[in-house]
Amino acid sequence: MKIAILGSGVIGVTSAWYLAEAGHEVTVIDRQDGPALETSFANAGEISPGYASPWAAPGIPMKAVRWLMMKHAPLILRPHADMAMLRWLVAMLGNCNARDYAINKSRMVRLAEFSRDCLIALRQETGIRYDERSQGTLQLFREEKQLDGIGKDIAVLKADGVPFEVLDRAGCIVAEPGLAASTAPIAGGLRLPNDETGDCFKFTTALAAMAAAKGVEFRNGINITRLIEQSGRIVGVETDGGTVSADAFLVAMGSFSPQLLAPLGIRLPVYPVKGYSLTVPIVDEARAPVSTLLDESYKVAITRLGDRIRVGGMAEISGFSRDLPPERRATLEHSAGSLFPGGGDLEAASFWCGLRPMTPDSTPVIGPTRIPNLFLNTGHGTLGWTMACGSAHVIADIIGGRRPAIETSDLAISRY
Repeated sequence: MKIAILGSGVIGVTSAWYLAEAGHEVTVIDRQDGPALETSFANAGEISPGYASPWAAPGIPMKAVRWLMMKHAPLILRPHADMAMLRWLVAMLGNCNARDYAINKSRMVRLAEFSRDCLIALRQETGIRYDERSQGTLQLFREEKQLDGIGKDIAVLKADGVPFEVLDRAGCIVAEPGLAASTAPIAGGLRLPNDETGDCFKFTTALAAMAAAKGVEFRNGINITRLIEQSGRIVGVETDGGTVSADAFLVAMGSFSPQLLAPLGIRLPVYPVKGYSLTVPIVDEARAPVSTLLDESYKVAITRLGDRIRVGGMAEISGFSRDLPPERRATLEHSAGSLFPGGGDLEAASFWCGLRPMTPDSTPVIGPTRIPNLFLNTGHGTLGWTMACGSAHVIADIIGGRRPAIETSDLAISRY
């Protein structure tokens, strides 16, 4: 089967790999000059299935009010006249209850755990390298009340069979020795020993090269204009480089997917939530992180990537803005500098932002649409890197008419 994939971020490239592995003829189209040059470029670097949690959770509306007032705010709202933003916010708030939280987290963990297994198998099969480490993730709590509130997450981890450790301050320092130099309060932590880390950009570019060697065609620097529908099927994708025909079409364009689908009458509830990162050169190994630490107070991830530290986080709801306000950099510097002082040269760090494609229930949209040959693999939010291989494996099975290894009916757009 001839398949056109729209988007060459980590989701599009992994989808291309698994579809090519299944024997399909694959073409990937993207407006950028190469793979992983937008949201996949400099994300937090963590592969944390157990921390695959919905943003919409009980108590979030009240917490959001407090976050918006913080100096180093993990949540930033810059409202403007945008009905898509309003609809998304209302739908997200509608998921902020215990029942929906449990449902959403369970399916997110299901997909994320499967994805980690797929990544391990892919690494063993291909020998792909991307500054990967398998030394777990530590969620660090600066306040005792944060530690006291982890009961609902532990219940889901137990139900899904995910190994975990609850640590006191000393245990956190054993897991991350660089914390010994920190003067920040540390009440304790929740550690998932099976989590991994890695550079998403390095992974995606390396996998794209491997896919190209298998015959996948990458058409870079091409703007996608619209999908052409005739007689209830998609017959081509119109670009500024001509029309591309295929038997099936997969939309993996992240935050830009809804605009492409809207003319077809498909409303995809995905909205961009902006995140920021610093990439910091390490200057003292003993003071640097060894894996990933999640700073719960500021919602910032601090990850070791080879000789660099990636500091990523925050959630800014501001449409498609790509500006880089200095106060956002200050938040990342504060989090990393207070926990791992002297580990990296913060002044020499590169500052970046990306638009995460978020759904109101935090679960990606993977599967068929009402148009028989049009499929979706998008809306992964902050977890595109964590869920990429599993999502790609699943959609390759669906497109190829095979039964996926995990339940997928609740991942499709039909759930809305």
